[in-house]
Amino acid sequence: MEATAMGTRARIQRVGRFLSGMVMPNIGAFIAWGLITAMFIPTGWIPNERLSSLVGPMILFLLPLLIGFTGGRIVWNIRGGVVGAVATMGVIVGADIPMFLGAMLMGPLGGLAIKKFDEAVEPHIPVGFEMLVNNFSAGIIGGLLALLSLVFINPVVTGITTALQVGVEGIVNLGLLPLASIFIEPGKILFLNNAINHGILGPLGASQVQNLGQSIYFLLETNPGPGLGILLAYLVFSKGTVKDSTPGSIIIHFFGGIHEIYFPYVLMNPALILAVIAGGASGVAVFGILGAGAVATPSPGSIFALMAVAPRGGHLAILAGLVVSTAISFVVAMPFVRSFTRRQMNAGDTLEKAREQVKAIKQIGKIDKIVFACDAGMGSSAMGANRLKKKLKAAGLEIAVQHTSVDEIPGDTQLVISHANLTERARAAAPHARHFSITNFVNAPEYDEIVAELANGKKS
Repeated sequence: MEATAMGTRARIQRVGRFLSGMVMPNIGAFIAWGLITAMFIPTGWIPNERLSSLVGPMILFLLPLLIGFTGGRIVWNIRGGVVGAVATMGVIVGADIPMFLGAMLMGPLGGLAIKKFDEAVEPHIPVGFEMLVNNFSAGIIGGLLALLSLVFINPVVTGITTALQVGVEGIVNLGLLPLASIFIEPGKILFLNNAINHGILGPLGASQVQNLGQSIYFLLETNPGPGLGILLAYLVFSKGTVKDSTPGSIIIHFFGGIHEIYFPYVLMNPALILAVIAGGASGVAVFGILGAGAVATPSPGSIFALMAVAPRGGHLAILAGLVVSTAISFVVAMPFVRSFTRRQMNAGDTLEKAREQVKAIKQIGKIDKIVFACDAGMGSSAMGANRLKKKLKAAGLEIAVQHTSVDEIPGDTQLVISHANLTERARAAAPHARHFSITNFVNAPEYDEIVAELANGKKS
């Protein structure tokens, strides 16, 4: 039974990470749309009818097409991306709501369709006809999928999105929206945060913005308050390495917006899930009472992003919800952190259990390329890569360090560093590379030991 539950959780995590992998590379486009919306809509900072005409086409066409292209590209490179974008166009046409869910379905489906075709046909293409077959196959398959999505998928996705919107609005009307935190906060800890935010709440919020000029849905998952309360509790009541690592985590979480940084602190003391639920629910309650909302998804979920997408006059309401959620999370977490610290004075060993894995780099030999891999290749992996680059430079080592999505690790990678929860996927993506798991991208003790062993390898 336990093995089945773990397998189910792993499959859910893979689906969530795949969905988030379609969205995260396009966050810049979402931010562009959010800033244009915040500035030029009638309720914006500088209302302008002509400039605000960008808002509708961007949310209805540009963003879904980018998601569809990225989903297809993940499955089958550029060809998959092109077919995925064409297939996505079918689900967009005729819809008066942002078709993010449709793009997340048709993009990968288009990539999968052209992938299967290429695998079956490429070995039999006569020499000199490769370009002809490739171009027409992509056009025909993309066109057929666009027609299919327009006739069949579009009504289904529209119905699902409408049902979700009606359901959420019903919860709002009943004053029960804070209960959504019961599902959102545990989902975040399972690394489904991007899928929840961009796959479910984002489309609902985007629809609401077009009518109301702001949406509370954009604040449900992105509020850094619950995580900040957890980290503050560890800062005040923990000891040893955990306490030492907390200040850096607070800065990265609250100002950098990388919420994944606090997930290990909850996972090593699972009772804290009650604290983040309480913090999230209380924050949502305050948002609802004060009429708080945002004009776009704050991504990453930092205080700077929250303030940037706040509507005119809406900053204090957002700050109030953030402060309350932080305080409630801190108060609820306090006894659990105290008890945990008493039971395990060397709690740092729990947070840094991956330290033992560094022993595997003995005899590491010559390494020329290191890759940090995370969910989408943009947040925690970029942070870890920069950290290691500085240490390598200080040691006089010229070794390439990159960051990438866990599903797109280059084939020539020799050493892969990933979060413990992603190591299995990293091994599948790069089976011939050496793999090391860490739980803290900021202060991982493995960095110094890896640098030392690499230095020894260069000398030998």
